[in-house]
Amino acid sequence: MNIESIVNTILGVVWSPYLVVLCLLTGLYFSVRTRFIQLRALPDMLRLMFRHERSDAGVSPFQALSISLSSRVGVGNIAGVAMAIAFGGPGAIFWMWIVAFLGASSAFIESTLAQIYKDRDGKGQYRGGPAYYIEKGLGQRWYAVLFALVTVLAGAMLAGTQSNAITSAVNEAWGVPTMTTTAVLLVVLGVIFIGGVRRIARVAEWVVPLMAVAYLLVAALVMVLNADKVPEVIMLVLRSAFGVDAAFGAMIGTAIQWGVRRGVLSNEAGMGSGAHPAAAAEVSHPVKQGLVQSFSVYIDTMVVCSATAFLILSTGLYNVYDPAVNGIPDEARLLLGNLPGVEAGPRFVQHAVESALPGFGRSFVALAILPFAFTTILALYYMAETNVSYLCRDRPTPWVMGSFQLLFLAATGYSAVNSATVAWSLGDIGVGLMSWLNIIAILLLQGPALAALRDYEAQKRKQRDPLFRPQTIGVSNTRVWES
Repeated sequence: MNIESIVNTILGVVWSPYLVVLCLLTGLYFSVRTRFIQLRALPDMLRLMFRHERSDAGVSPFQALSISLSSRVGVGNIAGVAMAIAFGGPGAIFWMWIVAFLGASSAFIESTLAQIYKDRDGKGQYRGGPAYYIEKGLGQRWYAVLFALVTVLAGAMLAGTQSNAITSAVNEAWGVPTMTTTAVLLVVLGVIFIGGVRRIARVAEWVVPLMAVAYLLVAALVMVLNADKVPEVIMLVLRSAFGVDAAFGAMIGTAIQWGVRRGVLSNEAGMGSGAHPAAAAEVSHPVKQGLVQSFSVYIDTMVVCSATAFLILSTGLYNVYDPAVNGIPDEARLLLGNLPGVEAGPRFVQHAVESALPGFGRSFVALAILPFAFTTILALYYMAETNVSYLCRDRPTPWVMGSFQLLFLAATGYSAVNSATVAWSLGDIGVGLMSWLNIIAILLLQGPALAALRDYEAQKRKQRDPLFRPQTIGVSNTRVWES
């Protein structure tokens, strides 16, 4: 049995239908419990996003959002959407929308919990995330250590999907050898890693908005050129999602599974990754950053992922593979093939933009993927580093941190030079394991987050700028807030 077969076997266990159902039902449950906070608090989300509270211990809400978006808005919005269409059909896009809408409430809960139970590291900077709220809120150190170990591993696996997309897109656009791109990437990453969270935040707050706007502008231009096909694309997505499209009628189960899997990988709601930068923000009340992080799910899936989906579907340049056949698909296993011989991933999008804007598409998508994927690797590194810090009781030695950085870079480089199928499967395993552990934790620990929401809304009704005092809602083990 080769490595690919082993990876696919593990993936099938982790991403069983039970996890798909758990993600959807948890999002629906928290939507009801918060009275659909993801809809009724939209004005607050927009207002809080640009507050510039910061301190020596924490970054601003916008910087924390930028780090989070660096992780969310990445190759998953380009290559991930292409793979969802390839393996789940066009209907997978509808289920990505559903998991984003419901998942925004899960993102609110986990980010609010991260703020409530955040701590300071040996340098006095805020640290937090699922490992911290599992230990402090649930009192289960073993569970927190398990999550931290899985997250360090998952961070390296997910970084590999990003580095693989960079080398693939650069090779497709300009023919640069994979090894050359990988070497340059690892050197630049190493320099930034040494600078810590503040350097990552500074890079993210400038690069993320610029790259997202540029990508959306080009996507809008292609959609304008194919405006007559947009209604047809919407109907194709809806028909395929419910199994009534003639070509994809038997793919409804696959569409749901791939839509949820790629949706969670893209927007990370419920996975716990967004909780790490959320804890680093300087805010006067945990709910403030919970709302900001909830809005980031919309930016990721409803805006950027949808733009990619319409790019691909409106041009018709994509393949859909037969879900009844296991293993790596080839041309003989295509249900629909307008790009024979082209591997699912960034190349779908490159061909789509190239067809509308000849001589521009391949290079533009490669240029878009570079900052998308690069900043995502930075955010994943920060997530993994936070959990290394947790495992070392927030005082990791230089030797431990240096060893971790080298191992993270090695994993990133390994996936960069391997096949996209292996890289994405490893990333999916990481996402699945984190999601299992974090969703169970936030279901058990929802009380403090919901109590904080009631406290926040009560203060808002009194025309106050909400301030958090944990004793008023009966929450303990909140050293930062108590001090």
